[in-house]
Amino acid sequence: MSSLEDNINNLSKIQKAIKSINPNAHYELTDIDNIIWKNNTTPISKLDIESKLFLHQEELDKKITDKASADAKLKALGLTDDEIKAIKS
Repeated sequence: MSSLEDNINNLSKIQKAIKSINPNAHYELTDIDNIIWKNNTTPISKLDIESKLFLHQEELDKKITDKASADAKLKALGLTDDEIKAIKS
């Protein structure tokens, strides 16, 4: 992934964290250390945003682990990869 893609991905994660804390927040940001709060939006602390980022990453990691676990269990039951794909679609 390029540096630009990493930056866009990080900004997207920060925006998701902010919106999950305050869905009505108005702001501009260039990174987590440079957020301009607009329209009288109560500022959200960097620590609160980082905590939400951590929780979101934990949720994503759990989904990935659960998917791998489910696939392994289906294979243990004798399903082929194609059959597992068919179930998911």
